[in-house]
Amino acid sequence: MSIAQRPISFAISHLPAIYSRRLPLFSSFLVCGNMRTSFRAFPVVTVPPLPSLGPTASFPARFPSLPQRRLCKFGVKCSYAEAGISDDSRSATIDVVADVRNERIVVLGGSGFVGSAICKAAVSKGIEVISLSRSGRPTYSGSWVDQVNWVPDVFYANWDEVLVGATAVVSTLGGFGSEEQMKRINGEANVVAVSAAKDFGIPKFILISVHDYNLPSFLLSSGYFTGKRKAESEVLSKYPNSGVVLRPGFIYGKRRVDGFELPLDLVGEPLERILSAVENFTKPLNALPASDLILVPPVSVDDVAYAVVNAVRDDDFFGVFTIEQIKEAAAKVKV
Repeated sequence: MSIAQRPISFAISHLPAIYSRRLPLFSSFLVCGNMRTSFRAFPVVTVPPLPSLGPTASFPARFPSLPQRRLCKFGVKCSYAEAGISDDSRSATIDVVADVRNERIVVLGGSGFVGSAICKAAVSKGIEVISLSRSGRPTYSGSWVDQVNWVPDVFYANWDEVLVGATAVVSTLGGFGSEEQMKRINGEANVVAVSAAKDFGIPKFILISVHDYNLPSFLLSSGYFTGKRKAESEVLSKYPNSGVVLRPGFIYGKRRVDGFELPLDLVGEPLERILSAVENFTKPLNALPASDLILVPPVSVDDVAYAVVNAVRDDDFFGVFTIEQIKEAAAKVKV
């Protein structure tokens, strides 16, 4: 059965009720799911009393259920009293409950060149990662590899299991082949993924697309580009206020092929520096057809990966992003 024929259904369960109880002064509590941990970690801070507060003021201990959002509640209780005065009825207590979002992403094609870099970058930033790819877990080792949930066979995924709790889906699906193959892989496969994510209630979809290189229209009509643009249209129509389309050019880095490592960075990195340095001088040539094939700087696979991390974290980051904008987004989250 093809992807398009696979039914997609889901149920969103209500978050369990979480009740708070009053704790001793200067204590804090952490509630995640049904687990409660208490610890004393805050020093005593004394300031003049706050008469305007009156009796104890508190915020609700439970927030409404949110679909497909994993919540972690962190409460802090503080008392304010004059120096040398023990806690009594005159002390004002403030209960604060913060809503902290734990990010969880599903990466389609996560064991590939770009996909694995995205998984690695996301793990380094504390984001939970599930990878769907034809080959499943990669053969090479690494500390970050063990922190990713590798699911094989991306084209026959059980969306009901994979998408539970996800805050974003990232697609790196794409490839070359016959016209029909490129339209299916670059276009239709991504369209199905976007529809599944939207139907499941995933709040954000991020697509790794491609720069058009200022190519003439007859070249852009090939299955590779038409498939990519079809996928872009689906993302932007289904996710008008949260969909992200990244359009990198040539992506360099250390690429593994059949057990061998191709050091594309040995060519891509110096080429990026040279073309970036002469960019102001070559701008008059940008209007020439296909000029970007020579003049557009390559982009590091790490920059693409960290731009994805920025997109996952930043709710105001959406739309179509060029090569230069990808680098700017990556710089915001790089250490």
